[in-house]
Amino acid sequence: MLLFLAMAGALWGIGALMKTPKSARWGMILILYVAVLGAHLVLPDGAPLRLSLGGSIEPWLIVGALLGLALGYRFGLRAIRAKVAERDAPAVDEAPKQTFEPVELERYARHIVLREIGGPGQKALKQSKVLVVGAGGLGSPVLLYLAASGVGTIGVIDEDVVDNGNLQRQVIHADADIGRPKVFSAQDHMLALNPFLTVKPYNRRLTEDEAEELIGEYDLVLDGTDNFETRYLVNRICVKLGKPLVSGALTQWEGQLSLFDPANGTPCYQCIFPEAPAPHLAPPCALAGVAGPLPGIIGTMMANEAVKAITGAGQTLRGRMVIHDALYAETRSITLQPRGDCPVCGQHKD
Repeated sequence: MLLFLAMAGALWGIGALMKTPKSARWGMILILYVAVLGAHLVLPDGAPLRLSLGGSIEPWLIVGALLGLALGYRFGLRAIRAKVAERDAPAVDEAPKQTFEPVELERYARHIVLREIGGPGQKALKQSKVLVVGAGGLGSPVLLYLAASGVGTIGVIDEDVVDNGNLQRQVIHADADIGRPKVFSAQDHMLALNPFLTVKPYNRRLTEDEAEELIGEYDLVLDGTDNFETRYLVNRICVKLGKPLVSGALTQWEGQLSLFDPANGTPCYQCIFPEAPAPHLAPPCALAGVAGPLPGIIGTMMANEAVKAITGAGQTLRGRMVIHDALYAETRSITLQPRGDCPVCGQHKD
């Protein structure tokens, strides 16, 4: 037992020095625990390694059971808190006003004087419905700028709670929000910024069962998630329903974004990324790291694409992808071509 504790402490210390997330450190300790159980099951009685690990498997099973109870209590308490937060969340107005209050005209004056937006464009923003998938690094600036820009109805779906390690880049959340579901934290800060909105929080993971019904309620989708399973699901449903999709991604110092809209002749996400890369080639930010301001750069560009797509201003990123290298302050744009054999949108092409 002492040997195990020493090894676990060493793993935790090394992980702390390397700034590895706590979840990854606990994962390494769990692997070590499973290895100890395996040693007791495989090695014969009296083997030196078994003796150094206590000589018997029973104490380890007891320790595992106690840890399981503690973790079950922790996650159960988190689930209860999430339910309470959902119950106490502000009521959602299902029928937002379509006319402007005088104070709104003053608020959006800098938009209205823009020739490319004007009054009609601002009205289009107020009448639009936008779904944001993910309230993390990219979702934070996206949600703040959509709210500030006057998008009338904003939906946000995310299953996570705010963690201390999020606050380096997820600027929509505050220190006081740690432990709260991200969607309710985001809702509070969006309405504090602009009370003339309807915000619909969905405190859950987007699944195949509900994706079509949920996405069907919205005019435009912005995806800032960090896993390929959700990205492919969102893309597939957007193609099926003819919804434009603004998709962004980032790692370490580099980010990219595009507007995928096969209904208007562009490729879809899976045209460009036919299959998910191996995990070691595209690790999540928690493992690979990410520069704090980078999600703000890419997320703000995503929000700007949404504003242009809704108002018809300028030239969007339909059929193009912007790649930004923040480490060397370089930005480039590449042209994207549809793939005739794409299993998702090939039927939309001639």
